[in-house]
Amino acid sequence: MKAIQYISGDATAPKGGEAKIIVHVCNDIGGWGAGFVLAISKRWLQPEQQYRAWHKAGEWHGIPFELGRVQFVAVQDDLLVANLIGQQGIRRQRHVPPIRYQAVAEGLIAVAQKAKELGASVHMPRIGCGLAGGRWEEIEPLIKRHLADQDVSVTVYDFIAS
Repeated sequence: MKAIQYISGDATAPKGGEAKIIVHVCNDIGGWGAGFVLAISKRWLQPEQQYRAWHKAGEWHGIPFELGRVQFVAVQDDLLVANLIGQQGIRRQRHVPPIRYQAVAEGLIAVAQKAKELGASVHMPRIGCGLAGGRWEEIEPLIKRHLADQDVSVTVYDFIAS
């Protein structure tokens, strides 16, 4: 069991010497162009390219493009970006935000498995709490239960613009 570490910084530049996985939440309609994905695309081309290809094909290495699924994209030898499909669409529907907490939970289970397999730590912004409209009070317990309580090191980055 580990505690979630909170630091100020850039989640696209994770700290630590071990293998790392950067997790972020994507939508289920193939949209990529606002929020944290812009920071990812500024640093690497592969996560967006692979996400768009996954959406277009409907599956990627046998993984269907649907809520709760995760695509792991290698961007460096010791660094993966996890495209976690945790939001339905991109707009509120009948006052309900796009975030789908169950899908985030399912995705985090896959992230924990991959992190253990690689001996990797997990890094992320406050996933699901920006454009997806989620509440950190709902997301944080999912991260604790499915990652930190499974002995996966987790660092959450609060970005401070300079």
